[in-house]
Amino acid sequence: MYYGFDVGGTKIEFGAFNEQLERVATERVPTPGDDYEALIETLVTLIQKADERFQCTGKVGIGIPGMEDAENGTVLTSNIPAAKGRHLRRDLESRLGRTVSIDNDANCFALSEAWDEALRDEPSVLGLILGTGFGGGLVFNGKVFSGKNHVAGELGHTRLPIDAWFHLGDKAPLFQCGCDNKGCIDNYLSGRGFEQLYAHYFGEKVPAVEIIQQYNQGEAKAVEHVERFVELLAICLGNLLTGLDPHVVVLGGGLSNFELLYDELPKRLPKHLLSVARVPKIIKAKHGDAGGVRGAAFLNIETA
Repeated sequence: MYYGFDVGGTKIEFGAFNEQLERVATERVPTPGDDYEALIETLVTLIQKADERFQCTGKVGIGIPGMEDAENGTVLTSNIPAAKGRHLRRDLESRLGRTVSIDNDANCFALSEAWDEALRDEPSVLGLILGTGFGGGLVFNGKVFSGKNHVAGELGHTRLPIDAWFHLGDKAPLFQCGCDNKGCIDNYLSGRGFEQLYAHYFGEKVPAVEIIQQYNQGEAKAVEHVERFVELLAICLGNLLTGLDPHVVVLGGGLSNFELLYDELPKRLPKHLLSVARVPKIIKAKHGDAGGVRGAAFLNIETA
């Protein structure tokens, strides 16, 4: 049995999956925000309850909005104060007497999609989240690739390529990023970036959903903005695809619901790729909010 936890700033979602990767249990509880011992106890209690229910020793995977320090194993996160700087995996393993896997929630999203029945035979899947932030995960042959420092997939902190900068024109904004750098594509390709770009060029703050509604109605500023954004996205993806060359790209997050992207990106990408390259399949994520739990559980799947 595979157990997955999506640990967020306000809630913990638990899911148990059988050997056929079917979800057979679900539970949600509040996240103990500042109490580390309460956080450990909450996770252990849910695991022990599931063990008793299914009469097994489940394999445990945890997705967090952050990552483990590759050298000392402490958790790097701003959304879960109780776990910040703590040895979460080590402490859980000590309490449970079994191995625990921990990974970034974006990696869990990508892994969840890669283990969807339609994609299981794909050698490589790139999951990209166009939500509050822009980031992703890399899955090769059914396993997350986290890299030496556990930062593989942090694509939002690559910088705007020069052709993207030219595309934005004389008024190109140089947005400050939370990582203390400027020009990170997180601030341009995310839902937040979508809104920031509109505010920069038109001087008014409009939610992304309203901009898209106005675009669908043919409103001139929204049409101009969407044209600028979609080409910007194509340019940046062209760079990422040249470096990673995945077989499939899966889009998640709020902007992934903008159906125009699936029509336009395949048409716009070829000019931003090497001449020998072909555009990979670009599809919408199927598992939505459940992806974090699914992917966390699937961290422990053994692949050949």
